[in-house]
Amino acid sequence: MDARPATMRAMVLERARTPLRERTLPVPAIDAARVLIEVRACGVCRTDVHIVDGELEHPQLPLVPGHQIVGVVAATGGASGRFRPGDRVGVPWLGYTDGSCRFCRRGQENLCDAARFTGYTLDGGFAEYAAADERYCFPIPAGYGDLDAAPLLCAGLIGYRAYRLAGAHARRLGFYGFGASAHLLTQLAVHQGREVYAFTRAGDAATQQFARRLGAVWAGASSEMPPEKLDAAILFAPVGALVPLALRAVEKGGAVVSAGIHMSDIPAFPYEILWEERSVRSVANLTREDGNEFLPLAAEAGVKAEIEVFALAQANEAIDAIRSGRLTGAAVLDIAGAR
Repeated sequence: MDARPATMRAMVLERARTPLRERTLPVPAIDAARVLIEVRACGVCRTDVHIVDGELEHPQLPLVPGHQIVGVVAATGGASGRFRPGDRVGVPWLGYTDGSCRFCRRGQENLCDAARFTGYTLDGGFAEYAAADERYCFPIPAGYGDLDAAPLLCAGLIGYRAYRLAGAHARRLGFYGFGASAHLLTQLAVHQGREVYAFTRAGDAATQQFARRLGAVWAGASSEMPPEKLDAAILFAPVGALVPLALRAVEKGGAVVSAGIHMSDIPAFPYEILWEERSVRSVANLTREDGNEFLPLAAEAGVKAEIEVFALAQANEAIDAIRSGRLTGAAVLDIAGAR
């Protein structure tokens, strides 16, 4: 006899620019390729803030947000083969691609025109159960607890994609916005012998001290110039005005990589700060290859998230903490603890 409940608690976005509401929903049904996951933890991401605030304009509504899901497989579909009940898995932002479009065929599944995204166009993990296509799930390294692993699945993965696009040659890296992603990638960069320069809001001494504690060689305001020219800069803060500031800070041939899914308008800037083969580029979504590379690498490097834990019913408080910038590290919903 199936002991799973028929219903579950979930936090639901019913309309943009309104708070999430706690609802009782049916436990998701699964088809042949999907797995049902008993959610233990789910990270809260700035992308969730953009969705709730209506800055990402095409969510499924009503929507269960959340795309940094850690849980245990409770049931599998008939065609499922990668995971079995009891396996611990992580579910990231990328939830489906068609596998046949020109982008998928050339290894850029993150750009698939038919892609679907967990917690945006698919229901996510701000709930006691979630359904996911097993092909897009990852095994969680054994050394991580559920709460600690959750931020790796977006803050870590998107940060890692931006880190890779900054270039393997980049020894001096500037991180603009020192939150969930930057604090994870700082640990990886330091492990790999790179120098990190951390840029924060003016006067944010606590975050600058946090960055130095994690190994940054310098920390200061985003308006300041670093003591050394940077090989590359990654923008984690969704502020377009940072683009020309970062261009002025990077060396000839350096890259400025925007890691966010949304950014305020970029102001006009003189060509001279782009000249000498500097480049500006964005990061879109992630690939499964990113996850397969990053998660074992994070475990090897001892990357550990600094987390603030919230109950499922406190999801709005977690979103407010990210929106206001008062959070240090990453926010995680402890869903197992609410049962």
